[in-house]
Amino acid sequence: MSWLAGAVYALFLVYVIGRLFRARTEGAADYIVAGRRLTLPAFTASLVTTWYGGILGVGEYTWSYGVSNWLVFGVPYYLYAGVFALFLAGRARRSQVLTVPDMLERSYGRPVAIVGAGVIFVMTAPAAYVLMLGVLVNFATGWPLWVGVVLGTALSVAYVFRGGLRAVVATDIVQFFLMFLAFAVLVPVCVKTYGGWEFLQANLPTGHLQWDGGLGWQAIAVWYFIALSTLVEPAFYQRCYAAKTEGTAKKGIAAAIVLWMFFDFLTTTAGLYARALLPDLADPVSAFPALAAHVLPAFWQGIFTVGLLATIMSTVDSYAFIGAVTLGRDVIGRWRGGLAETDEAAEDARLPVIRWSLLATAVLSVALALAAGSVISLWKFLGTVGTPMLLLPLLLAHTGRRASGPGVLTAMLASGLVAGGWLGLGRGGPWLGVEAIFPGLVVSLILIGISLKKRP
Repeated sequence: MSWLAGAVYALFLVYVIGRLFRARTEGAADYIVAGRRLTLPAFTASLVTTWYGGILGVGEYTWSYGVSNWLVFGVPYYLYAGVFALFLAGRARRSQVLTVPDMLERSYGRPVAIVGAGVIFVMTAPAAYVLMLGVLVNFATGWPLWVGVVLGTALSVAYVFRGGLRAVVATDIVQFFLMFLAFAVLVPVCVKTYGGWEFLQANLPTGHLQWDGGLGWQAIAVWYFIALSTLVEPAFYQRCYAAKTEGTAKKGIAAAIVLWMFFDFLTTTAGLYARALLPDLADPVSAFPALAAHVLPAFWQGIFTVGLLATIMSTVDSYAFIGAVTLGRDVIGRWRGGLAETDEAAEDARLPVIRWSLLATAVLSVALALAAGSVISLWKFLGTVGTPMLLLPLLLAHTGRRASGPGVLTAMLASGLVAGGWLGLGRGGPWLGVEAIFPGLVVSLILIGISLKKRP
């Protein structure tokens, strides 16, 4: 019976793909930002699912380091999502642009927009989430990891090819209910079968109930800087560009924060039970599916697996779509001669390039996933290098105070090189006791400050 839920979910996706390939897309704005008509429920459900695709990474971290998961993958992201809702969501909706590089070009010129688009393309390539798909398929079926990675990626992007953001949002609404259903089943079963807080206290390593998981304050603090990537998060901007009104964008993010808090409570609790019940687990990435196999009957185990698949695929499709738009429109389109924001015919002519850019995005994601092998290391690398390059230029663009284009371009390239080089010298960890994101941000701050002083 465990396969039945998976079969139903697969048939649902095939149905969506078939419907979309018979439907027409009414131009670039309809394809990229769903005609700017997202309602509050659709906005919220889509944002919640898109931003929580790292579900197996949460299980990996909680199994390894306990309740510090909430301080690493919860609190800093709530904080910056709130800042985004208060100060950036309305500005983004009013801008009437289609993508983040459009905003960069308005403020600093085409070279900055092309470099920014390249950074966004790499950051949004859903490699970590593709890896999680492969792990989950491997666990559920026994198929090799690469088979799960390739099949999961192909199925995730098939319906996006034709339907764009509308297809992403339509599937996200279903996936939203599946992700909550999965953990709403798992956690109560664990509590009822094994007991609550007393059971966890008696069966967890001491460090798992410490605020830092035994890692030290800097290992926690670095994620508060990596989480600054929320302020340059393309999925947030895309949803705001697509929202029906400014109020929809602001309220939708606020509602999403509340839902993330509740879901984090469920996932962190499940991760603690996974460590308590499965202390000898060979691969912590599989903590959640292994826990479900340990405590749930076959049918509900199938429901839980589908919930995990839905959670991950809701992020793979969204980020693959953003990557395709970024590569096809914002990199190739600008490289070929720029973009005129009012030229609708030229925008529509780029849709085939955007669609086929999905293939490049999928290939890059699969390659990165198979090369990295760790969800957490992928998140850390992309956030450490990409955030210093984009954060200050994009925030400055929102203020209306403009630095010189060449100065911002220099700051972006230098901060990325410093952060990447520092990360390499530390072999993926701190070098000289300092995490790589800090020197990257310092270099960006100094160089952009200089460019502001030299502004005519």
